[in-house]
Amino acid sequence: MADTRSHRYPDDLPNSAALYEEALAVMPGGNTRTTVFRRPYPVYARSGSGSRVTDVDGVVRVDFLNNYTALIHGHAHPVILEKVMAALYEGSSFGLPTESEIRLAEIMCNRVPSCHTIRFTNSGSEAVMMAVKAARAYTGRSKIAKCEGVYHGSYDFVEVSLDPSEAEWGDASRPNSVPYSAGTPPGVLADVVVLPFNDPENASAILTGHDGELAAVVIDPLPNRVGLIPASREFIGVLRAYCSRTGTVLISDEVISFRIGFHGAQRVFDFEADLTTFGKVIGGGFAVGAVGGRRDVMSVFDPTGGRPRAPHGGTFNANPISMSAGIASMELLTPAAIDELNRMGDSARGRIRARLDAAGVPWQVSGLGSLFRIVPTPLPLTGYRSSREFGPAAGYLTAFTAELLNNGVLLDPGGLGCVSTVMTDDDLDLLESAVSSAIQQAHVPGI
Repeated sequence: MADTRSHRYPDDLPNSAALYEEALAVMPGGNTRTTVFRRPYPVYARSGSGSRVTDVDGVVRVDFLNNYTALIHGHAHPVILEKVMAALYEGSSFGLPTESEIRLAEIMCNRVPSCHTIRFTNSGSEAVMMAVKAARAYTGRSKIAKCEGVYHGSYDFVEVSLDPSEAEWGDASRPNSVPYSAGTPPGVLADVVVLPFNDPENASAILTGHDGELAAVVIDPLPNRVGLIPASREFIGVLRAYCSRTGTVLISDEVISFRIGFHGAQRVFDFEADLTTFGKVIGGGFAVGAVGGRRDVMSVFDPTGGRPRAPHGGTFNANPISMSAGIASMELLTPAAIDELNRMGDSARGRIRARLDAAGVPWQVSGLGSLFRIVPTPLPLTGYRSSREFGPAAGYLTAFTAELLNNGVLLDPGGLGCVSTVMTDDDLDLLESAVSSAIQQAHVPGI
């Protein structure tokens, strides 16, 4: 690994700094993806191989972000590359279906019991959008319910109350519907019912007040934005029972959380959704999303009897490059591979927690399976509001993750991380050492 000490961020990465200046001239804020923005400038990638990513200044780091959990097999995996190159030479996309979409659909439907049929999109955001449209077409209703602070992609309705401030969010037992993006139409807010995450009693009361109005309830069983804490069995049970009683479609957003078990998050949390959305790991590093579920609900997309109730197009939907990469990715994700990923995830969480404890830093390490998140608060994590009230610790977390860069580790500035199948315990050793050093270098206060 290159010596990160000679290229410290943000002072000594001249090529990244120069590229950012060029980007400012042609993109708003020099950015085309908000999640990768970092002050004073983002680190620009040049290449990736296995568990390592190399930036444009030649610094090599262990990648514990993996393009926000999408690269479950790391960078440029040879099996995935072989499948992709073979497909690429046959043509990258067509105005016709290809056999590859059938094969990936078979894998997904065989792996997820609640997924009887499936359709592919180009991102997780698109998948959630189409799932909501399907639920509306199936039920004939317009309103949806979602949890406060939970991210489901870039779609007006599911962005409601994604990041409300204390001045906006209202009573904890009945959260307000708060716009995330400026200019959100009032009608969008009126059609979204906001639930307090992991609060079954109040969620049940809110839902009951909307009997016969809701097309869908959208749930992420392991939501990143509320601290990567699992939904309780009781909470999911309330949502499932309500949807079954009222004919509402329960949508499980597993764009991130699918990776925690061979059969997805639903098997881990012991429930079945009516529709499930997928993305990230099912594409092997290429643009992908999918919505699958009960045959009767999915039939709203069926064009064989004429115009479907929910028409669904997309120039690059199920393109053979993404499908081929996805087939390879899923074939590599055997039960044994998932078990090893989860073992390493347990180890990563334990190692980080041990270094924080040793330094007297009162932070938490949350997550499940191969996902982890460093949360800068000692307070119990119960939902969005508890995970948001960091105060000054939020600034220390930003400084801490910047120092991780200077110790050879890439993590999300907000503390999100994951392991990949190409990592070894040596990578975890480096992570543990980097955490210990970054605590000191960022001057993170102890107890």
